[in-house]
Amino acid sequence: MSRIVVVGSINMDIVNQVEKFPLPGETIHGKGVDYLPGGKGANQAVAAALAGGQVEMLGAVGEDSFAPALLESLGRYGVGTKHVLRKPGTSGLAFITVADSGENQIILAEGSNGQVRPEDADESLLAGAHAVILQNEIPWETNLRVMQACRRLGGVRLVYNPAPVHPIPEEAYGLIDLLVVNETEAEGLSGLPVTNAEEASAAAEELVRRGAGSVLVTLGSKGAVYSDAEGESLFAPARKVRAVDTTAAGDTFIGALVAAGSNGMPIAEAMSFAAAAAAIAVTRPGAQASIPSREEIERSLAKND
Repeated sequence: MSRIVVVGSINMDIVNQVEKFPLPGETIHGKGVDYLPGGKGANQAVAAALAGGQVEMLGAVGEDSFAPALLESLGRYGVGTKHVLRKPGTSGLAFITVADSGENQIILAEGSNGQVRPEDADESLLAGAHAVILQNEIPWETNLRVMQACRRLGGVRLVYNPAPVHPIPEEAYGLIDLLVVNETEAEGLSGLPVTNAEEASAAAEELVRRGAGSVLVTLGSKGAVYSDAEGESLFAPARKVRAVDTTAAGDTFIGALVAAGSNGMPIAEAMSFAAAAAAIAVTRPGAQASIPSREEIERSLAKND
């Protein structure tokens, strides 16, 4: 089994359930509050581990009462936490509102995630990994250090999920082996409209032109598209399910995709595997608690073949 390293955020998600989102200035009654371990980095690490990957997490928690629960959750799902640091102050927090429609709104308080420094990126951990996964919930300079280290080490596949989205410096595109974005991120980065698979393919091709080795655009219920520098283009349809909570759908897709690749699965099959994982996740509430195991994903694929 090939090793996967996730460098990124670890949050406690404070989740409010509501019938519908409030309008500006409006006060509404919630249906209840849950405290659930999350963070894009941690979610992707859990998804990769549950999908069959050997995963190590590099990130940080604070010195608050949430930190032990966050570390325990990662360990329970099979993610290595030896390289998770303790930083002064609070752990990262995400304030999430989930409507009855299954859609969500999220506000991040970075806490310890904002203290993950470039010097914290241990190259001995990155060396020899099959893949390293990054997001945008830790400082950019730390991400850049990890990207440069992976290129210098050689043989380490750099997977970057630029969420929350902000512009990628031109010189960084060439350090990215796989760029994974949703519709909003693809549109923001490429400057092109992304409302369907055809437009997503055009945006992906534009991002490949800028230097990314390959680009995958997730489109929720409309599926996912892939383009790479060799000219390969792929489409994977989404599975039809009733969404309950979409909080960790994208993270589940990415973790499952990278885990499948680390076990030798070709990209077309890995996309279908990841789509099945994400489809299961949206039928359950929560972030890490909604992520399926490899066995569940394989059963779902067999049922629909």
